[in-house]
Amino acid sequence: MSSPTQHSKKYIVVTGGVISGIGKGVIASSTGLLLRTLGLRVTAIKIDPYLNIDAGTMSPLDHGEVFVLDDGGEVDLDLGNYERFLDITLTRENNITTGKIYKQVIEKERKGDYLGKTVQVVPHITDAIQDWVERVAKIPVDDSGLEPDVCIVEMGGTVGDIESAPFIEAMRQFQFRVGHANFCLIHVSMVPIVGSVGEQKTKPTQASVRDLRGLGLAPDLINITFNQIACRSSTPLSPEVQQKISMFCHVPISSVLAVHDCPSVYHVPLLLHQQNLTQTIVNRLNIIPRETPSSVGLFVKWKQLCQRLERLHDTVTIVLVGKYTYLHDSYISVVKSLEHASLSCSRKLKLEWVEATNLETEMLQIDAIKYYDAWKSVSAANGILIPGGFGVRGTEGMILAAKHARENKIPYLGICLGFQIAVIEFARNVCDMPKANSTELDEATEHDVVIFMPEITKTHLGGTMRLGTKETLFGQGTEGSIIREFRGILSVQFSQILLSGRLYGNVPVIHERHRHRYEVNPKYVAQLEAAGLKFIGRDEKEERMIILERDPSEHPFFVATQFHPEYKTKPLKPVPTFLGFVLASSGLLKEYLDGSGEKPSGAGLAKYMSFDGETPLDLLASV
Repeated sequence: MSSPTQHSKKYIVVTGGVISGIGKGVIASSTGLLLRTLGLRVTAIKIDPYLNIDAGTMSPLDHGEVFVLDDGGEVDLDLGNYERFLDITLTRENNITTGKIYKQVIEKERKGDYLGKTVQVVPHITDAIQDWVERVAKIPVDDSGLEPDVCIVEMGGTVGDIESAPFIEAMRQFQFRVGHANFCLIHVSMVPIVGSVGEQKTKPTQASVRDLRGLGLAPDLINITFNQIACRSSTPLSPEVQQKISMFCHVPISSVLAVHDCPSVYHVPLLLHQQNLTQTIVNRLNIIPRETPSSVGLFVKWKQLCQRLERLHDTVTIVLVGKYTYLHDSYISVVKSLEHASLSCSRKLKLEWVEATNLETEMLQIDAIKYYDAWKSVSAANGILIPGGFGVRGTEGMILAAKHARENKIPYLGICLGFQIAVIEFARNVCDMPKANSTELDEATEHDVVIFMPEITKTHLGGTMRLGTKETLFGQGTEGSIIREFRGILSVQFSQILLSGRLYGNVPVIHERHRHRYEVNPKYVAQLEAAGLKFIGRDEKEERMIILERDPSEHPFFVATQFHPEYKTKPLKPVPTFLGFVLASSGLLKEYLDGSGEKPSGAGLAKYMSFDGETPLDLLASV
């Protein structure tokens, strides 16, 4: 075991009580963001106590979105939150599951690494958890290439869950391994409001903290652990309630933070900052800030983002046609990408959720109200988006939505399955292949315009797709020189460089994250392109179709990608595909293109663009 004096890295553990989904991920991400504004390098680890090796085989309706990392790791959606808030790049190692830990320990036992000892939860499983956290906390996650200063560890589930017990015990031991001065615990609880008088009740928080203390993670038992209690409530906590929580939970009143409901998750860091969370952690862990113009500027830009969000008036209505719309977390990265792009364009996002099955003609017989409501939303949309998904359910409704967007010149963005849907619809209704389909949806289809990738196994589902960051090459005729010559002119040449030349900045190669088993059948590419569906982006071997577009003379914005651009969105850096989609849906794309996407003073869309410019000195001085 390492001596505490050998550790300078700081660890902040975030636990949750009362209910799941209480907001631990937002609190963890917001804490990390505030530490980044001090010039610190921050990494994050999510612990999920389920037995799955990863989230890849879990249903979105059960667990929410599966987030994909650069290295192909299929992980919990909270890691997407970390990457977006902290502007970092994580690996699959940053997501710990019970399955991963037990797999590692059992493999070591089979190799004889334990020298004949009886392998037990304590110490072998708990040691493996601690070793994993320490190892991953050293991995660089930002452009500096340097080891992080702070590691935030979020404990999934709720304190008291049976499956969480080994991880709680591991963290109890971990505080001794790294030392009191390097270990901080934030416990997120809930203060419900009961009755017509709106009385705030503290008993759930008291019980939750009592459970945590009973497991060895409380200062009144050992008097060495710092507990920062962040309480969720629909309204601000009254001083009397804060005092009561402080008294019964054995923490200073200054350490009881009231995180009431906010206009958006982007306001949470500011709310925590107002309650001196940053300074409290700095004092508790004896952190020396390294503020720079860049780190201070980050805080200024975040405040600007929140201010812009509060002042939006013009709306843009986007309809999301999906398979898992009953749980909005199934598409959380897509929603965030739309939010970030809308904010960048100074538009208030109005997102309409349409279950794809409700658009199918069969629904007219089952529930006519759902059918007509769904089509009413689609018909009134400024833009239509079809995201990823698996399986046949709802795909005919998606095809109808894509057809509606194409024929009525409504801006369309398809992602992964939405890319394949666009191909199927075009083949059926433009290329005279009425039975065209994907072999995923119909193995006996007459025209298999989308096929199973030959190198993918059909016997194992976990981690066997085309995963992670891959190159996409833009073909000849898509160079930026063409857009400079035909800037703002709707022409065939302009169509072919829309993403590469304008939205992606004239680069020949881009790197985006993939998660799919099926691809466009190469034997139909020539026929599809001849009919007007241009595949402007292909894989590194120029064999797989990755990006498609329609000619703007035929459609203002009809774009689809096989990759998932939403996995790389940031609040201060909207991704190009979503930015173009929202600009088109808002009627601003031509203005943006006419301005060349630059930021000249008083011209073009300078006031709409992202927050990545230099921070004005007067704003820096005001912080």
